[in-house]
Amino acid sequence: MRGFEQQSDALFVYISPESFVPKDHPLRPIRQMVDVALDDLSPVFCQMYSHTGRPSVPPEQLLKAMLLQVLYSIPSNVKLVEQIHFSILFRWFLGLGLDEPVWDHSSFSKNQERLIETDVATKFLAAILEQARGKKLLSKDHFSVDGTLIQAWASIKSFKPRDDDQEPPAGKNPTRDFRGEKLVNDTHASTTDPEAKLYRKSSTHEAKLSFAAHVLTENRNGLVMVSTVTEADGFAERDAAEKMLGSVVNGKRRITVAADKNYDTKGFVKAARTMKATPHVAQNTERNGGSAIDGRTTRHSGYAVSQKFRKRIEEVFGWLKTTGQFRQTRYRGVTKINWYFTLAVTAYNLVRMRNLGVGTA
Repeated sequence: MRGFEQQSDALFVYISPESFVPKDHPLRPIRQMVDVALDDLSPVFCQMYSHTGRPSVPPEQLLKAMLLQVLYSIPSNVKLVEQIHFSILFRWFLGLGLDEPVWDHSSFSKNQERLIETDVATKFLAAILEQARGKKLLSKDHFSVDGTLIQAWASIKSFKPRDDDQEPPAGKNPTRDFRGEKLVNDTHASTTDPEAKLYRKSSTHEAKLSFAAHVLTENRNGLVMVSTVTEADGFAERDAAEKMLGSVVNGKRRITVAADKNYDTKGFVKAARTMKATPHVAQNTERNGGSAIDGRTTRHSGYAVSQKFRKRIEEVFGWLKTTGQFRQTRYRGVTKINWYFTLAVTAYNLVRMRNLGVGTA
């Protein structure tokens, strides 16, 4: 028998969002891990806000919403708020009832400075890693480092001489003739994002306004331990790697650090060994002067193992540039990009830990 459509909007709803979410939904273990981490950060949140005045949007809900934005590749805060408004799944993840109003999208930008100044993203990442450490998912001795380029939120047309104080021509998209003009970071800067640098990945790639993103992963399960964003130049990868290594070296036991050919320099190898980190770096025999790594390192079986596991770090960058939408940043300035990149890295760790069984019954 044919069923007939009956349109009737219920006046009252006696069902909570919890009943709409399947028991095996992949967001359930992620929410469990996030709630534990945010509960640990509660003292930090108390210091961020005044004890008087009108209550603001809870920072826990703001961070959860930003995680949803990364996990579901939502392109803007406006779209994010729109999704939260009608998605029961998102309301459940944030702890909002079906009849509770959703805050305005401007709440993200208004609280942005407070979150960045307190470096909440780094503390959030540390809280998630502490849960991984409790589940014995992290290696204490073996790590990998690598870097990648993130295209800046600035057009090449904004890359102009620093002493050029002329008003831009009228029009929404003014033309500019680059013929015969030598574009150099020393003499030029972007008027849109002055911290973005013109950089090319290799001689076969075109130069773009970019930032450099770096991560350090442990080799047991490929979880990101440290991340940072810097200006793009020829020394950014190795300088950032040394700083990130300093955060995992304990000085009591020797560790290993795997990396690709870009890190095969005498300076980086010497710095790593000084920090009691054995550099399992891929040899670059084509470089003038030869490789800085010799048979004393490559003869050990651990070197081959490190070279195998370091390739997992490419999975991190692949996820961040597709799902995490970090192929081109939507933010400007190293500080802001670094904060959101750390949050995206935390989202990657949560997905990876969920796949490893953390948070599941």
